[in-house]
Amino acid sequence: MASSSPYVLGIGGSPRSGGNTDLLLERAMSGAAVAGARTRTVALRELDISPCRHCDHCLKEGKCAVEDDMQWLSRELRECDFLVLASPIFFMGLTAQTKAMIDRCQVLWVIKNVLKLPVAFGGKKRRGLFISVGGTRRSNLFQPAMATVKSWFNTLDIAYSGDLLFAGVEEKGAICDRPGALEEAFGAGQRLVEG
Repeated sequence: MASSSPYVLGIGGSPRSGGNTDLLLERAMSGAAVAGARTRTVALRELDISPCRHCDHCLKEGKCAVEDDMQWLSRELRECDFLVLASPIFFMGLTAQTKAMIDRCQVLWVIKNVLKLPVAFGGKKRRGLFISVGGTRRSNLFQPAMATVKSWFNTLDIAYSGDLLFAGVEEKGAICDRPGALEEAFGAGQRLVEG
């Protein structure tokens, strides 16, 4: 079913259901919906995504040999107009669930860089937003994760249009005590769609 509304895909990488990352992602997606977008939120913890095997099968046909939930999620990543990735920081990086999903996008890297085909269906210009929380307050807490996300967005032909980063957020639901945080997420989702 075709629609003229832009499609925003939200990906939650937290292993904890209903935590700070989920709350921020939910608000960002609500903002995108208010801006007129169709939205879909995916929680990676609920999916079956195996790690990349580096078998090089994708080099032959531009298809991954591993049959799991990444097959349909790859199509969604190619279809969306906007992308919101939300992951907490674990040991200065993205969660294992998030990193496994990103690594499985090797097939999309092959489509772009080896087969020289567009990653985005229709070759459309796209933008993405990164949302993250971390328990500590290190000055460089988010830098390693941001480098990974920017590289991934580049592979997907998605412009990195911004981020929402909250340090010192540890306990479940603590983001609700951070003044303006949920409102910031809502506004970020809205601005992502409105430009």
